Amino acid sequence: MKGCMTVRIANWIMTAVVCALMPAAAAAQGAAQGIPRTADGKPDMSGIWQVMNGASWNIQDQNAEPAPHNWPWLGIPASKGVVEGNEIPYTPEARAKKDANFKNRATLDPEVSCFLPGVPRITYMPFPFQIVQTPNYMAVMYEYVHTIRHLYVDGSDHPEGPIEWWMGDSRGRWDGDTLVVSVKHFNADTWFDRAGNHHSEEMTLVERYTFVDRDTINYEVTVTDPKTFTRPWKMSMLLYRRKEPNFQLLEFPCYAFDGVSVGTRPKDVLKPHKPE
Repeated sequence: MKGCMTVRIANWIMTAVVCALMPAAAAAQGAAQGIPRTADGKPDMSGIWQVMNGASWNIQDQNAEPAPHNWPWLGIPASKGVVEGNEIPYTPEARAKKDANFKNRATLDPEVSCFLPGVPRITYMPFPFQIVQTPNYMAVMYEYVHTIRHLYVDGSDHPEGPIEWWMGDSRGRWDGDTLVVSVKHFNADTWFDRAGNHHSEEMTLVERYTFVDRDTINYEVTVTDPKTFTRPWKMSMLLYRRKEPNFQLLEFPCYAFDGVSVGTRPKDVLKPHKPE
């Protein structure tokens, strides 16, 4: 009798667990069925997307900071970080460089010199980007300084290196409904954010793009760089489809003088407004 009761309790627990998991499984299946797809059945990521976070300023938790005197455009909003665990595992030497970068970020940030932000930073810049998808190739066009990223999904390998490119080299493959992108061949001249988080030319990335619903993509990126970090680490965030009528990418050029962009040099002082 006692053995029968044990079996019945075990069966009841198993049934309860299965029932509890069914709504989540059904929701995931429903989301997968509702996403847009191409003619060959792959998720169709074509469209205009944009993040809604403050990672461009700091990929870790960020308190609001007032702008330096006479530089009101350099104020920083508060934001929650996108780094898993909110910790970046720098080596001691790389941590010292990060601290120096932060101290001098107003002039050292490569973005200030109008250089390409690199990957992954350009994904979470406060500007939209457009994906044009074909079976073997994706073009990612960014509003920021007319940047175009070439993403090959044709089974080809990375070219032999070392090669140092601002945007790296991107090669993708499909893992079910997730687009997995390997990115390598970077230079060491881009930062992750305006807070001075940096990497070396040895950095490699693995990006994962997965639809949450037809208008939302979960973006994850794993960063590996043994020259700068003691272990791989990960960021994640959501990409939102821009659905406003007639929405399109517009112009955002960037011009640098004296090595830094106008508006960030000490001599770029706003003149007091005089009412007419």
